[in-house]
Amino acid sequence: MVQYNFKRITVVPNGKAFIDIILSRTQRQTPTVVHKGYKINRLRSFYMRKVKYTQTNFHEKLSAIIDEFPRLDQIHPFYGDLLHVLYNKDHYKLALGQVNTARNLISKIAKDYVKLLKYGDSLYRCKCLKVAALGRMCTVVKRITPSLAYLEQIRQHMARLPSIDPNTRTVLICGYPNVGKSSFMNKITRADVDVQPYAFTTKSLFVGHTDYKYLRYQVIDTPGILDRPFEDRNIIEMCSITALAHLRAAVLFFLDISGSCGYTIAQQAALFHSIKSLFMNKPLVIVCNKTDLMPMENISEEDRNLVEEMKAEAMKTAMGASEEAVLLKMSTLTDEGVMSVKNAACERLLDQRVEAKMKSKKINDHLNRFHVALPKPRDNIERLPCIPQVVLEARAKEAAEMEKRKTEKDLEEENGGAGVYSASLRKHYILKHEEWKDDIIPEILDGHNVADFIDPDILVRLEELEREEEQRQAEAEEEDIEMDGEELTEEQKEQLAAIRKKKAVLIQEHRLKKTVAQNRSTVPRKFDKERKYTTKRMGRELSAMGMDPSSAVNRARSKSRGRKRDRSEDGGNDAMDVDDDQQTNKKQRVRSKSRSMSISRSQSRPPAHEAVPGDGFKDSTQKKAAITISHKSHKKRDKNARRGEADRVIPTLRPKHLFSGKRGKGKTDRR
Repeated sequence: MVQYNFKRITVVPNGKAFIDIILSRTQRQTPTVVHKGYKINRLRSFYMRKVKYTQTNFHEKLSAIIDEFPRLDQIHPFYGDLLHVLYNKDHYKLALGQVNTARNLISKIAKDYVKLLKYGDSLYRCKCLKVAALGRMCTVVKRITPSLAYLEQIRQHMARLPSIDPNTRTVLICGYPNVGKSSFMNKITRADVDVQPYAFTTKSLFVGHTDYKYLRYQVIDTPGILDRPFEDRNIIEMCSITALAHLRAAVLFFLDISGSCGYTIAQQAALFHSIKSLFMNKPLVIVCNKTDLMPMENISEEDRNLVEEMKAEAMKTAMGASEEAVLLKMSTLTDEGVMSVKNAACERLLDQRVEAKMKSKKINDHLNRFHVALPKPRDNIERLPCIPQVVLEARAKEAAEMEKRKTEKDLEEENGGAGVYSASLRKHYILKHEEWKDDIIPEILDGHNVADFIDPDILVRLEELEREEEQRQAEAEEEDIEMDGEELTEEQKEQLAAIRKKKAVLIQEHRLKKTVAQNRSTVPRKFDKERKYTTKRMGRELSAMGMDPSSAVNRARSKSRGRKRDRSEDGGNDAMDVDDDQQTNKKQRVRSKSRSMSISRSQSRPPAHEAVPGDGFKDSTQKKAAITISHKSHKKRDKNARRGEADRVIPTLRPKHLFSGKRGKGKTDRR
């Protein structure tokens, strides 16, 4: 169970917010109406109450801050040193000391001014003393504003610290940066520590949990440590040193034998020897990581000697463990040896904790409660367990059946594999005859068997009908061709062939235009260099068809780009008059539209409550009702939008009791 939960520390307000909270609470929780006509004792008690109440609130708030923050001398040394590394305990104690001094000063100020208020001889004197008392209290709080801000920063940082129980079973991972510590932790726990190919990715302590033999272990991933003097180490490295110094844990020292972390085995061995004093009385396991890049057998003789020296040092803390449990090989990339490293560390830690408990004085109290009975042999005759022959035969029969039985998976592999073999769901049916299992189950619809109404030869008959239909169509086409040949002369046959050829060409051109050009616009004259699209050509083609081309030619000319004068005066047939009238009306509409846009808007939008086609309302009444419902739906939300987090809340900007009712005689300014 975690003993220290820094997330429960209350938020520390800054100086201005602190004063606002206390004064607004005093204003709300104490009487506010006083008159000159009151007796002097009543006036004194009125203002004394305000001073005492303010002092009590300040005292409660400041006491809560002092009590909730941990005292470094009373918590576990691990947390005490960790807080000292992160925040400097001298500054921390000074800030809490200033808050405590402010609390005492406020109590003294309240005591002095309550004495003075006992001798106040008028409403004015009592009020001045109350104002002075509250003002001095607020001044004291303003002076500790930097300390309050510093404590709030510490509270925020402490709330982000991991919840580490110093007394539970712990596995501690340490080593140079980028040797695979976080990758190993992600493999054996459900933690999600960031893993990147550069040094010091882990900048603080990370905690994960794993299980071994039905017991919960906490695994701590520490930041990387560099081999340098103690004074030169930064805050990140000191977090690791603090954890190694104070936590009773099994230590996993990670060694990158491939050198891909940027540090040689010699540098890593030097770090091991410089911090080996922190490994005393702790189970130590040296883990050679990244064996997928460099197998243990391929390292040089010099590096192998360094590893053997480290192994010899680790054997001093082995406490009866074998050499194989002290030096382990692993690769977090291929998961080779990951679980064996975890199991070895947990097993050694468990053995050490059991041994320590056996050596303690408390074990005698518990051993007195147990009695282990060990039976003694009465003679030298060996008496084997007696198992009846029937039971042995039944066991042998079951074993033989289990060996002979084939599963569906075996049958699938024997008969072509997945996608070829289809398991039969009917083979376990219990029927009178085995051949019935493969019978087709009849389908019943409306009390009738569907199979009775199906013709078994229907497909054959369908093919015969299709062949007969194709034969008839072929005969009909031959008759048409023969009939055309009999009725038409040679000249008519040539004309018919020409017409059909022309029709086929037109169809192909139309399809090409439709698919490729897709309704192309009129070709401009500058692109019509071959003069294919001219009025003369159109006139010739229309004349060849036996039609009068004059109206079409005049209409094409009237739409040409160079003509700006209206052609409605030139007479012509009815078709031209209709076209000109349409063109004139179009021009007039364009002029009227531009005129209406240049002048002020004569056609404004309809009122909001008026129903317009397309709005989805049948009349204006229905639209009004919809608008009213819409306004009511977000009225409460709009009101809450003005509500803040402070104590002062204005629920309505114009309170009804101040702005309604008849006004009597007298002043009305306050309203």
